[in-house]
Amino acid sequence: MVIRLFKFGSIGCLGFIWDSATVYGLRPFTGLTAATLIAYFVAATLNWLLNRLWTFREVESFDHPLRQWARFLVANSLGFLLNRSTVYTLFYFFPLCRDYPVIALAAGSLAGLIANFNLSEKIVFRKTISSAPSPDQTSNVQPEPEKTSPTKDAA
Repeated sequence: MVIRLFKFGSIGCLGFIWDSATVYGLRPFTGLTAATLIAYFVAATLNWLLNRLWTFREVESFDHPLRQWARFLVANSLGFLLNRSTVYTLFYFFPLCRDYPVIALAAGSLAGLIANFNLSEKIVFRKTISSAPSPDQTSNVQPEPEKTSPTKDAA
């Protein structure tokens, strides 16, 4: 679990970079509020993809990727609320954070990390059951032993 949390956190750091870059890139065109909302979805999508490919790659899942991505966004909505409420609170109360949004974005990322990890592990990247047995499952089936009935001669 510690290794998985480290991987998740490492990808979260990359997400912080994507989040920040998107905010700074879009801010002149959309304003700070819209740029911050758009940036969350950019970072969340890239985080989901990397977590799927690296952090949780050993989890056998038969879900369609779009379904899993949607579940990632829904499951991490608590982390989103913690993240963005921290960001907007810091924007509101601390002018320094409006001038340097990266400070608020870092605080928001930390606020949502643990909630997102726990929910991702339990809800998003969980082992799912296939409707058809895999070849491994069918090759391990043992035939039932033949039942013998007592014969009249055995008396």
